[in-house]
Amino acid sequence: MVHVAAGPLSGAGVTALRAARPDVVLLVGGTDGGDADVLLHNARRLAANRLRLPVVLAGNHDVRDQALDLLTARGVPVTATGNVLPRIGVLDPLPARAAIREVFLRHVIGGKRLSRGSRFASLVRAATPDAVLAGVEALADRAGYGVLVVDVGGATTDVYSALVPDAEAETGPRRDVAGTLWRARTVEGDLGVAVGAPLTRRAAHAEKLADPRSDEELAAAAAMVALRRHARGHPAGPGLPRTGGRDLRDVRLVIGSGGVLRHGGGEHVLSAVLGDTAGGWALPDRARTVVDREYVLAAAGLLAVDHPAVAAALTGTLLSAGRDR
Repeated sequence: MVHVAAGPLSGAGVTALRAARPDVVLLVGGTDGGDADVLLHNARRLAANRLRLPVVLAGNHDVRDQALDLLTARGVPVTATGNVLPRIGVLDPLPARAAIREVFLRHVIGGKRLSRGSRFASLVRAATPDAVLAGVEALADRAGYGVLVVDVGGATTDVYSALVPDAEAETGPRRDVAGTLWRARTVEGDLGVAVGAPLTRRAAHAEKLADPRSDEELAAAAAMVALRRHARGHPAGPGLPRTGGRDLRDVRLVIGSGGVLRHGGGEHVLSAVLGDTAGGWALPDRARTVVDREYVLAAAGLLAVDHPAVAAALTGTLLSAGRDR
C-alpha cells in the first residue's frame, strides 16, 4: 500500500497518487444503493487525467457501470468486481482481493515482462500472503479459537489474525460501521531482517525500542512493531480515535514464521511479542506459542479450497505443538 486517498479527489490528490507510483489502483466508494457522488467524481478525475494504471473498481454496485464507462472511454484498464462495503456493517474484501491478484498477474507480471514464461500467470494459484491467510483461516476453523501469526522476512513482516466472531460486535452497539473483519492481515513493507534491516532499526527507534543489532534482535523488533501496527490500528485524524485496530486479547495460539524464527530464534521473538506491555495494545492473556518450522501454513492455504480436509490435517501439526505461556 503506497497511497490512500479519502473523499473526492482534487487535482493535488491526483498528483499525489501519481507521485506514489502504484502498480494497481483500488477505486471504492458507497454502499450498494447508497452514496454515488464520490465514486463517480473520482472515476471522472482518473479518466480526465488519463491515468493509465490498471484500476480495480469495487464500489457502489448501482453506479458501477457508469464508473466503468467513464474510465474505459478514456482508455483506463478497469476490472469491475463486488463492492467491498455492500451494506453498512458488512465488509466483503474477497472479490476485490481476487481481482487485484488477477490484475497484478496480467498487468504487472505480464505487462512488465517480469516473467519470461507465457504460462506463468496460469501457474500462480495465490500470492503468498493470501495463501498464508487462507492457511490461518483453516487453522482457526479447526481450532475454534483465535489465532495470531507473525511472519518475519528479509524485506517485509506480515501479521495475520483470525478471531472468533462476536455476536454483539456484529449486530450490537459495538458494531463498526465498516463491518468487522474477523480474519485479517497486514503487510509491513518497511520491516525485515535483510534488505529491510535499516528501516527496521528506524522503526524500532520511532517506537522507543532498543537498537537491534543481531538478526534475532532485528526479527524481534520487526515482529513487535508489526504487531503494534496491526493491533493498534491507525489515527483517523487529528483529535479522532484510532481505527482499524484488532482486539487480540482472546487469541489462544501465537505462531511465528520466517527464516530467522525457524532456525533457532523463534521463542525469543515470540516472547518479546507477548511481553510487549508498552506497545499500546492488549496482549493475549492465555496463549500458547509455536514456530511453524515446516512452513505448513502457506501449503495449507493452497490446499484449502480444493482439499479442505487435507489442509485441516496439515494445520493440525501446529495445534499439537507449542507451549503454554
